[in-house]
Amino acid sequence: MTEEEWMEQLFERLGRSKFRSRFHLGEKDRKYVREKGMNQIRSHAWDFVEKRLAPAVIPNDGKQTPMKGHPVFLAQHATATCCRGCIRKWHKISQGRELTFRQKEYLVSVIMRWIEKEMKE
Repeated sequence: MTEEEWMEQLFERLGRSKFRSRFHLGEKDRKYVREKGMNQIRSHAWDFVEKRLAPAVIPNDGKQTPMKGHPVFLAQHATATCCRGCIRKWHKISQGRELTFRQKEYLVSVIMRWIEKEMKE
């Protein structure tokens, strides 16, 4: 299965989740994305993944991603990239090991794909 096929299936499954499908960017978040630009938002996403998700052990895992305050936070909840437990369940990336560069790149791609989709709606 290609990464594109995996992403399509992932977003179909996320869309069927009552919890995940309730997240959407509000006007304040859309304005923030427009003002900062997608490159800056991607940089923020990378930083959040690097600091909050990449370590092998995360003391507050499951509580490290706020539900609001930044478009990336919303995207993380919508795409199940908010904690290592959700990442394990939805993305099949095991817990207890530091994320590889490729895994971090994948998670940022998922987050950005959701934000891009939201910005078009």
